[in-house]
Amino acid sequence: MVQKEFKAESRRLLEMMVNSIYSQKEIFLRELISNASDAIDKMYYKALTDDSMTFNADDFYIRVQADKASRTLTVEDTGIGMTEEELEKNLGTIAESGSLAFKKEHDAEDGHDIIGQFGVGFYSAFMAADKVTVLTRSAFSDQAYKWESNGTDGYTMEPAEKEKPGTTITLHIKEDQEEESYSDFLEEQQLRSIIKKYSDFIRYPILMLTETEQQKEDSEETETVVEEVTVNSMVPIWKKDKSELTDDDYKNFYHEKHYGFDNPLKHIHIRVDGTIRYNSILYIPETTPFDFYSKEYEKGLELYSSGVLIMEKSPDLLPDYFSFVKGMVDSEDLSLNISREMLQHDRQLKMIAKNIKTKIRKELETMLKNDRSGYETFFKEFGRQLKFGVYNDFGQHKEELQDLILFYSSKDKELTTLKEYKERMPEEQQYIYYASGDSIDRLEKLPQAELVKDKGFELLYFTEEVDEFAVKMMRDYDGTEFKSVSSGDLDLETEEEKKEQEETAEAYKELFAGMKEQLGSRVKDVRLSSRLKSHPVCLTAEGEVTIEMEKILAQMPENQGVEADKVLELNHKHDVFTSLNEAFAAGDEETVSLYTDLLYNQARLIEGLPVEDPVAFSNNVCRIMK
Repeated sequence: MVQKEFKAESRRLLEMMVNSIYSQKEIFLRELISNASDAIDKMYYKALTDDSMTFNADDFYIRVQADKASRTLTVEDTGIGMTEEELEKNLGTIAESGSLAFKKEHDAEDGHDIIGQFGVGFYSAFMAADKVTVLTRSAFSDQAYKWESNGTDGYTMEPAEKEKPGTTITLHIKEDQEEESYSDFLEEQQLRSIIKKYSDFIRYPILMLTETEQQKEDSEETETVVEEVTVNSMVPIWKKDKSELTDDDYKNFYHEKHYGFDNPLKHIHIRVDGTIRYNSILYIPETTPFDFYSKEYEKGLELYSSGVLIMEKSPDLLPDYFSFVKGMVDSEDLSLNISREMLQHDRQLKMIAKNIKTKIRKELETMLKNDRSGYETFFKEFGRQLKFGVYNDFGQHKEELQDLILFYSSKDKELTTLKEYKERMPEEQQYIYYASGDSIDRLEKLPQAELVKDKGFELLYFTEEVDEFAVKMMRDYDGTEFKSVSSGDLDLETEEEKKEQEETAEAYKELFAGMKEQLGSRVKDVRLSSRLKSHPVCLTAEGEVTIEMEKILAQMPENQGVEADKVLELNHKHDVFTSLNEAFAAGDEETVSLYTDLLYNQARLIEGLPVEDPVAFSNNVCRIMK
């Protein structure tokens, strides 16, 4: 028996794999089971093309067995096995892929696709074992061979005896270390958990000996019974025809996979057989996960390759604005790099992600159209995320999302779409008007909205932080621009009304100039209001930053002191303005100053802004009450 050395590049590759490529050592079991499944697949494919061979599904299985006394873990399959040449080729050179070569040679497209890259996946065993022994016999030979290695030092090969074709891999599990309990890989429950997690949908039975305590017949005593059981479910739900499945089947799968404690509002079952092949089951949850709007939340779908779990959460399959979607994707066509964990962001993955995005959007559109109540339930939980989607990336997702977002409206205080709002617009209305604040009740009383309502125009109520930022990024819907009732110019007056307004403002020019001088940089201007009807004063804003946006930005950790350009507007038809103007005409500068301060702070309070000097404001209120 001769000790052989690995090639230098293969040795470096092995060291890199064991030490860095896999983040979880338990993945070695997934790799070995996948390779075993591949070996049985090859037998199946050969039987299809070789009349001398038969494939009886009951004869094929994968067995996993642990022996604590000898610290060994064995993975056995009844697959095609390997000849001496194949053993040397597949295991002697780490980068060689027996399964990949088989796939290319036979161009298998009958559904029994070949997952693994035997040489690469096999060597992950050295993450948990300090010695690995392989006993294999090819289905086309009576001679078996034993391959053995302690890792990077090299390997040995020699003839051996094996009754039936197939491969048995024995791992000599490492001793426990301070930060790593390798003994866990000898525990039945741990092994079952790993198999269930990664290999539950392997199409062949994975067998394990299981110990159970059972009561003896005609006795109160119990005995330990050892029996072999199948620990994987084998047939994934996504491989079944939709007609075979009920809503309860989808709901049970949702709970089995721990996608959420709630019940899903909708499920989407996708099967694509085209340029790229994949199956997917997606869920729209009913309630928001507790950490959904936190940094701890991880978006992503479970990603499988032919039933083998590659990633628990693949974030690249979902855009951020659909991050609430749960579910899985299984594809035979995904390109994998050296390990299944390190998925390449290749063309196939991008195609799947694009298709999934379209399917989700269409499902939401259908839900909005046919199940309005259900959609509103969904939107109250996740609508903010759709609005963030409109805002993010400089509004480039506007067209995809604008018909999915809802806002409360002054009409019946119900949620409405932008399309519905626009369809109700009177012919003479030029803008989509909105008001921003922290509650509908407050917005109902907003002084700045009086003129818009007086014209009979509907208002959208923006009560979430992201609302105004989103429409600022959108700019318009179907050619109609958005306009805040607190913006500088509502553009609602006729030419005659504008002329009259200018003449009236001219009469109070000196009063407004004096007030502006007193308020200084706190306001950009003081002017006559055309929007106020019953209220004496309000604040409006000029430019892109509104007062509501200023308040939101001020709460952010990276706040840079961004402020709106505020304008103090006065209603010259109000009794308070009459008193102010009379004091100004009488030269009573003290009273004018007092009224100016009170009106400015009153306007701030209406906007939900803090009074700048509460003590001075309180004293001024007391002065006017005397």
